[in-house]
Amino acid sequence: MQLKKNPKADLEAKKGIFFALGLVLSLSFVLIAFEWKTYEESASSLGQLKMDDIEDEIIPITQQNQPPPPPPPPPPPQEILEIVEDDKEIEDEVEIEDSEADMETEIFEQPEEVIEEPEIFTIVEDMPVFPGCEDAGSRSEMDQCTNVEIQKFIAKNTKYPAMARDAGVSGRVFVRYMIDENGKVREVTIVRGVPGGKALEQEAVRVINELPKMKPGKQRGKAVRVQYTVPVNFKLSS
Repeated sequence: MQLKKNPKADLEAKKGIFFALGLVLSLSFVLIAFEWKTYEESASSLGQLKMDDIEDEIIPITQQNQPPPPPPPPPPPQEILEIVEDDKEIEDEVEIEDSEADMETEIFEQPEEVIEEPEIFTIVEDMPVFPGCEDAGSRSEMDQCTNVEIQKFIAKNTKYPAMARDAGVSGRVFVRYMIDENGKVREVTIVRGVPGGKALEQEAVRVINELPKMKPGKQRGKAVRVQYTVPVNFKLSS
């Protein structure tokens, strides 16, 4: 006789269910273990505070001593008005004249001060004379002697600037100057210079300023200012 097993008693059929149930229970215990919190025991009573034992702290009220206010300033002196009768004469009476102009008032205009500048001439009856040319002869001979001596003085006293020499700058500088009523050189200016020749222009001005005192020019017997324009040559020797 062959034994037959009851299919309801077969545990292998429910193996998967038991395994899943055990896994769920295990995870639940682990989760509860992690989430479990413990608390320290605290004192249930800290005692009672007796309000009667605390005395109210009394803060004394202090008052700052303030200085007394300054005394009020004395009142300004009052002017005493003297009542004068109509018949009494006043000694300090000032008579005021009527300053308004009418049709008969004469108006005097103050003349403006005109400062006359001395006239500057280029050609006069008696041209300035260089020292030593007074005995040259006639007027034209004295003028020719003066022009020659001025050119000689410029050529003798002009120094070629080293900076311009090294740069190879040369040319002719035209200088304008004036001989005043006393025969002295005044108002030396450059009329035309040399491109890049600032040093040459400065040397030309210096030489003209060193011209000696001359006999001043005259117009109608009166010493006047005479203006000149002369060239100053700067030439490099080859």
